[in-house]
Amino acid sequence: MTTRALYIDDAYRRSCEAEVLAAGPDGVVLDQTVFYPLGGGQPGDSGTLRWEGGEAAVTDTRYGDGGAIVHRLAEGATAPAAGTAVQCRLDWDRRYRHMRMHTAMHLLGAVLQYGVTGGNISAEKSRLDFDMEDTIDKEAVGAALGRLVAADHPVSCRWITEEELDAQPELVRTMSVQPPRGKGSIRLLEIQGVDLQPCGGTHLRSTAEVGAVRIGKVEKKGKRNRRVNIHLDD
Repeated sequence: MTTRALYIDDAYRRSCEAEVLAAGPDGVVLDQTVFYPLGGGQPGDSGTLRWEGGEAAVTDTRYGDGGAIVHRLAEGATAPAAGTAVQCRLDWDRRYRHMRMHTAMHLLGAVLQYGVTGGNISAEKSRLDFDMEDTIDKEAVGAALGRLVAADHPVSCRWITEEELDAQPELVRTMSVQPPRGKGSIRLLEIQGVDLQPCGGTHLRSTAEVGAVRIGKVEKKGKRNRRVNIHLDD
């Protein structure tokens, strides 16, 4: 049972029509969806499913078995039956903040050229953990981040084969997590002239859309681990 992930080709798509493939206590599986499932440090999307005679809130989205994407419903909600035609609609404001944050984190990684040991995205605060002993100048890093945002670099995705990735191991910045394999191809996120690395998340079309971003708390999490937090200032 496989769900077609529409967000891969168009992260700005906010809704779609779909058919219920299965429904159970874990949630609803659709034939296609605009909802991004939890992965790569980015939260699963939320929103609503609507169908003739019914509606339910989607509180989270996760990967299931065999390529399925599971839409978790609010507690007590009645799920649509298999075969039902539904409309998926994102909580777009929340998703768009995740896109801004995720793109900003790639920019932060371009400023701080260290291995990445972890990361997490939320609508309010995001973080990257770096394999580094150095302290950082928050003001200088923030200024460099702001310049990359203001430069309005184009952001796009493209695909390479697993063999091509093996020939370019330097593309993988994350130290503890490797890109998923087994499908023959790997999705790359490219910020023109700034960053190129495997990533399956949702991103902006341009760095300018990140908007006002600032460096938050910098935490020492070990001899060779520094956690850098970022915030969006709207």
